Amino acid sequence: MINKAVIIPTGDELKTGIVLDTDSPMIMQTLLAMNGKCIIWRHEPVADIEDKITDCIKSFLGQDVDLIVLIGGSGGGHRYSSTLGKDFTHSSLESILNEKHSTELYGKNGHMWSKLICGRIDKTMIINVPGPYQEAKAAIEAFRKSYEEDKNDAKKINMDMSEAVKAQYYIKINLQG
Repeated sequence: MINKAVIIPTGDELKTGIVLDTDSPMIMQTLLAMNGKCIIWRHEPVADIEDKITDCIKSFLGQDVDLIVLIGGSGGGHRYSSTLGKDFTHSSLESILNEKHSTELYGKNGHMWSKLICGRIDKTMIINVPGPYQEAKAAIEAFRKSYEEDKNDAKKINMDMSEAVKAQYYIKINLQG
C-alpha cells in the first residue's frame, strides 16, 4: 500500500508558466483512489536541469516515502517545439537508480523519443510518466493496476505503463534492462 507519495513535475515550460500542470491533480486522484489516507506532497516544478532533478529526488529519500512520481522530462519535446525545454528526468533516474527497468518509446506524437523508468532506492519506488496529459493518465492508471497486482514487480509495472502509453499512439517500443 502506498501511504506516502511525492509528485515532482519537471520542465522549464511548467516552471515558467507556458504549460499548466494538469497532471499532478490527476495523479493525486489516482493515488488517493488506491489509498484514501495516502499523504501526498506535490513539489513545485523543477527546471530541466539534471542535477536539480536528482537533488530533488534525493531530498525525499529516507523520509519513509513509498512512491516518487516524476512528471515530464522523459522525452525529446524540445525536438518537436522550440518552446519546450530539454528533458533530463530519464538521465537523472538512470544516474541514481541501481536496480531499474526501462522502456524506450518512439513515435510521431511530439514525443519522438520517450524513456519510462521504474526502480527502487531502498523501499521507495520511483517512476516517471510523460508530460502530455493523455499519456500521463494512461501511465499512472496502468501503474495503479500493475502495482495492486504485484507491487514488487518493477519490470512488469514498467512494461504495463509503457504499453498503456504506447496504446495512445502508434509507436515502436524498444525494451531494455
